[in-house]
Amino acid sequence: MRSAMGALLLLTTGCFADEVPLRFAITDGWAMPMVQIERGRPTQGILPDIMTSLATRVGMPAQFHVLARARLDSAMEHGEIDMRCYVSPDWVKNKGPDHLWSVPLFFQRDVLVSATGTGVKIAPAALAQQSIGTVLSYRYPTLQPLFDSGHLRRDDARSQDQVLAKLLAGRYRYAVSNQWALDWFNQRHGADRQLHEVAVLQEQQLSCYVRNDPEIPAQRILRTLQKMKMSGEIDAIIQLYTGRSEGSQSGAVSP
Repeated sequence: MRSAMGALLLLTTGCFADEVPLRFAITDGWAMPMVQIERGRPTQGILPDIMTSLATRVGMPAQFHVLARARLDSAMEHGEIDMRCYVSPDWVKNKGPDHLWSVPLFFQRDVLVSATGTGVKIAPAALAQQSIGTVLSYRYPTLQPLFDSGHLRRDDARSQDQVLAKLLAGRYRYAVSNQWALDWFNQRHGADRQLHEVAVLQEQQLSCYVRNDPEIPAQRILRTLQKMKMSGEIDAIIQLYTGRSEGSQSGAVSP
């Protein structure tokens, strides 16, 4: 089923060659099941599948721009991209009328994980001074006071899967992950190489937002996203990749 969705993604991006595209941002720090990036292009994943379905429904070709997290705000402000998904208003610098927000579409969790499966939950403030695995340019509000004080130090990697791979390799004792990426990572490793949640850091609802530009059918896009959510299509795509329905999730990560 995932391969079929990937084929639809590639087909859709190529079949409206002469039409004005709907330009989506893909963050280069994302990992599966959110997105798989090969040769600078997304090939499968929850977010490109949802974006492709949305673009098809509004009659526009989907065009994907893979960007570093630090570039996203300026790309939206300068009209280089039209739309971002899987984002909270708290992560966006410009919250003015130039941007229109969808209803909440995703429920995501930030968790602190360890390669040691003791089953014991910990309080981050109780940890000894050490480095924590993090994704470059991601914000972690719960841990920021500990980073600011120097009690904990960031050890940044380019993507979420790199963070988890470094944790498994023993580069540090703890790392931050979103729940989807943690589950996906563990599905691909044996019982003796599982990573374990030791603390829930943050939970929140995430949305999409689109530029409020007369050349973009922004209101139609937002209505279509709402219909996709209410019909169960978005939740079905999430379940396809994660095995979890949105209703069974208890949680959120930074962008």
